Amino acid sequence: MAKATTIKGGKFRVLLGDDSDPIVYAAPCGFTQRSITLNKGLEEVNIPDCDDPDKIDWLGRDATSLSMSISGEGVLAEQSVEIWLDGYDSIDSIPAKVEWEFPTKTITWTGSMHIESLEAGAANAGRATLNVSMQSDGEMVRTVTPATP
Repeated sequence: MAKATTIKGGKFRVLLGDDSDPIVYAAPCGFTQRSITLNKGLEEVNIPDCDDPDKIDWLGRDATSLSMSISGEGVLAEQSVEIWLDGYDSIDSIPAKVEWEFPTKTITWTGSMHIESLEAGAANAGRATLNVSMQSDGEMVRTVTPATP
């Protein structure tokens, strides 16, 4: 049996883009944990048995939408606090990119996201932390790029 090829946390990146042309993406400093959730909206419909109408229907599901959400946390870093706050204050979504860099390929999603929430906290004598929640705004385009030899 072949051993699974895995990646470390530093190869799982969430990057935010600026307003330059072309967009320049960078990972905000202090973001130490991150996760993405890919969601598929489903619409349910009962499917009857035509030969036996008294039989309990099976439930059918049709896909209606796709979305991505990102959550993460880390330290409240001076180097990136304005980036997070500016994105939160913006009425418009901001450019975002997610990368999973494997040894033989990189999977990337690129699109726009809204910063849905920022939660900062601190305990006495502890480091201030920041929790972030982001939601996709439209399509997050997935590409797969082979690693360069």
